[in-house]
Amino acid sequence: MATFKTCVQTSKRRKDGFYQVFIRVIQHKKIAYIPTNKYVNEHGLSSKSEVCDPYVLQYCLQKITHWMDRLNRVESENWTVKEIVEYVKNDDGDVCFSDYARQHNANMINNGMERTAKNYRLAYEHLERFAGTNKVQFSMLTSAFLMRWIKTLEHTHRAKEKYPICIRQIYKSALLEFNDEEREVVRIKFNPWPKIQIPRPDKAEQLAILPEECRDFFNAPVPESRFVSPLPELGRDVAKMVLCLGGINAVDLYNMKKEDYYNGILHYKRAKTKKFRADEAYMEMRVPPIIMPLIEKYKAAKSDSHLFCFSARHTTSDSFNANVNIGIKKICESMNMPKEKWYSVYTFRHTWGTIAQNDCGASIAEVAFGMNHSAGHNVTRGYLKLDFTPAWELNEKVVELVFFTQKKGRRSRELRDIQDGNVFERFSPYYLMRGEAFFRGKLLGSIEDTGFNNVDEIISKLVPFVPDEVPERCNVMFRITNLDKQQTAIYERMKGKGF
Repeated sequence: MATFKTCVQTSKRRKDGFYQVFIRVIQHKKIAYIPTNKYVNEHGLSSKSEVCDPYVLQYCLQKITHWMDRLNRVESENWTVKEIVEYVKNDDGDVCFSDYARQHNANMINNGMERTAKNYRLAYEHLERFAGTNKVQFSMLTSAFLMRWIKTLEHTHRAKEKYPICIRQIYKSALLEFNDEEREVVRIKFNPWPKIQIPRPDKAEQLAILPEECRDFFNAPVPESRFVSPLPELGRDVAKMVLCLGGINAVDLYNMKKEDYYNGILHYKRAKTKKFRADEAYMEMRVPPIIMPLIEKYKAAKSDSHLFCFSARHTTSDSFNANVNIGIKKICESMNMPKEKWYSVYTFRHTWGTIAQNDCGASIAEVAFGMNHSAGHNVTRGYLKLDFTPAWELNEKVVELVFFTQKKGRRSRELRDIQDGNVFERFSPYYLMRGEAFFRGKLLGSIEDTGFNNVDEIISKLVPFVPDEVPERCNVMFRITNLDKQQTAIYERMKGKGF
């Protein structure tokens, strides 16, 4: 059993003649000192330099009695003196969640997780606003309280999932730190999270735009500005860098160092995921010629370690990203686009991946590789020395299609065909056309010929294949294919009314 005694350290006399009072702890011949807020001078010490002030002794005796009572309730015989001190100092009183959350957030920042820490800070600050205090206690975080808080987030897209997950992670960390069931130390009395179902986020919005929409954006006049470096110009240039560098994130452009760019290649680790991947999200992207003028335009000063001057003009990557988005939206506004369709810098990352897959023939795995996604091979990528040439070649295909052709995106062609409906109402009689008639999934007959001027002429040639036993007022399906243009349309006609 540990022993306690009130004492002073005579070698640490203050200039005013007072000594701070300590409670000495001895366990297995090891000594530790717990400071108190009491002080005595020479009149409060005996001839043997022991504390004799009755008020100080009474205060310390109450502390020691309380601590001994707590130690008697647990098996502390094999504890170290450090464990004894930690146990008696951490009383059974409630723990402040807000204070712990802030310390947890500071630790994340110290470990280089600034962006993740921001999400955690937003989460516990929102919880504090709901609770009406910045001193939320763990005892307040019951399942009923947390479910009421989560309900206030139900109209958000991502926060309804992200914020509760952040709070849950802070709570789990606190349980590990403050509770020790083996020693019967339970400062946080309950865990409400098993009773709580965290809602799923809304489906991510598809931000990608078509190649022709990219051309309209990059060729739109930049709105006039009285500033030397107007935001619309910055927004357009950064959007172009994102689109032409494999959908690179704006934060990675902001963080890029001079040492990361050599031999015409950018070498970097993706800021968003480098802490969570075995390969540290390492990527190499060859800079296409179309981007070289922008690298020169935004080159940082020689004294700056950054490759671009973005960090000199914007205090954080978040402010840089915000200003880029403002500039992009100003261009969208000048193009008379509806506000709900305005672009952001992330639009052009989505667009790179979509054009690469839809219009350049890349597979999903190739797109994931080019965009520096782990694609389920996180561990494997950690020990391979990768050749990034396929990503460079795919990037050059995207740049070529957007900036050096007038091709329309595949999605726009498909959408046009769907919206036009009867795509064969007007076509040349020289086209080779194929027509097929179906009833209840059964092929009734087909023709293949030229010389048709419209769809009705083709359908009239198919009508004789419809047998008499098909009841009146039943729909027959006609599939018409332009074999020269590889276009197909489906038509329904009602027997007795349509033919």
